[in-house]
Amino acid sequence: MQKFGLDIHNPVFIISAVLIIIFVLATLFSPTQAKEILDSAKWWSINNFDWLFMFSGNFFVLFCIALIFLPLGKIRIGGVDAKPDFSTFSWFSMLFSAGMGIGLMYWSVAEPVAYYTSWWHTPLNVAANTPAAKDLAMGATMYHWGLHPWAIYAVVGLALAFFAYNKKLPLTMRSVFYPILKEKIWGWPGHIIDILSVLATIFGLATSLGLGAQQISSGLNFLFGIQKSSELEIIIIVAITLIAVVSVMRGLEGGVKVLSKINIILAALLLLFVIIVGPTLLILTGIATTLGNYATNIFELSNFIGREDTEWFHGWTVFYWAWWIAWSPFVGMFIARISKGRTVREFIIAVLLIPTIVTTIWMSTFGLTALEQVINNVGALSNGLTDKSLALFQMLESLPFASITSALAIFLIVVFFVTSSDSGSLVIDSITAGGKTDTPARQRVFWALFEGLVAISLLYVGGKDALSALQAASITTALPFTFILLVMCYSLYKGLKEEEKLLSK
Repeated sequence: MQKFGLDIHNPVFIISAVLIIIFVLATLFSPTQAKEILDSAKWWSINNFDWLFMFSGNFFVLFCIALIFLPLGKIRIGGVDAKPDFSTFSWFSMLFSAGMGIGLMYWSVAEPVAYYTSWWHTPLNVAANTPAAKDLAMGATMYHWGLHPWAIYAVVGLALAFFAYNKKLPLTMRSVFYPILKEKIWGWPGHIIDILSVLATIFGLATSLGLGAQQISSGLNFLFGIQKSSELEIIIIVAITLIAVVSVMRGLEGGVKVLSKINIILAALLLLFVIIVGPTLLILTGIATTLGNYATNIFELSNFIGREDTEWFHGWTVFYWAWWIAWSPFVGMFIARISKGRTVREFIIAVLLIPTIVTTIWMSTFGLTALEQVINNVGALSNGLTDKSLALFQMLESLPFASITSALAIFLIVVFFVTSSDSGSLVIDSITAGGKTDTPARQRVFWALFEGLVAISLLYVGGKDALSALQAASITTALPFTFILLVMCYSLYKGLKEEEKLLSK
């Protein structure tokens, strides 16, 4: 439907936009009631469906590993003669920046310190402030940022890419279910899938944007003494959303691709700086140790039957799995758009293993440096975790050139922030345009502004406890979408098997 210079899919665009407008207005006019509803929905989802989130996370990892070793891994996205549209470096830069950026900046210090000091319970009920707690803090952190989230992204990304480029279906979530629903994907079953995808994506993005705004606010307070407040965080979201609008108008090549390369270069510089001036030997030996702690504890942390650390895995693991699932349409579709020409095996290995290795290096560098400061009573972190969004800057404060590195960190968060908003706008726009990727610029701008509005609403509702509101939105919207992802795995397998038969003829 072409109206007001827009090229939209009716009714997906209209229903999604109306539901989001209703949510924004309801939260702004009745923040107390909205917070109560969000909190109730979050805890109902966790208490009744924690098993579903945990089971699904494990299943996605096993499904991806199976695809690597099955003959289906030889199938090439886009057909046997398809060539990659982007270099390997550009491809990796874009998928990594979109998939993890803000989260790594926010949690790489805060999460290990939280687990070690029992800020909100400890994984597997390990005794806090002990050598065992240090090992498990790093192992549990990698558990949340390693194979499981990337397996979720890989499933969605591969399914979208395969059905778009091999089966010539629109690049939208409904297309993935063609082997099951057939022509019904063009009717209401398909509309509902796309609408749920838009809602999951926009609330997952809002969570990340909210965390980014909190951390930038903490950085400005740390560097310049600017008072932290919800108003400042809202101003930050408005400012960066406007920057994202400019990037969105430049498109994939001129916007996200350029920003993603900047992200990787700046992140590498910050990483190398901490390795060189921090506890270098501890970091270099700790990378292998972190991988070992991850491998040693992955099965116990993945278990959800008879767990005694219920508060910990409800507050951390279930939230993370819901967050990744809510992000999966966004990251998955973005990866799909840039992955034509790769084989299924190449795609899975790259998306699953390479980011896990890079994340291990990143988490080991920042996490072990922070834990060393806590253990040796160095700097502000010696008092434990007082403000999650400030933790990164407190760690950098105890290293040389703290003002310069903190300013670099703020800039890096801003660029990650803009990349996520830009990428998310492109994805939501594609879903609400029936899979089109060449829609008018004003349409992408529309969704970039909406993402900012939702993030502002959640921060406003949460007030001082903004993280709780952000978590509640992610978990609640991710619950119905989890069922969609599980069915997606069957549909993808069925589609790949049919493709294998066609190629063998």
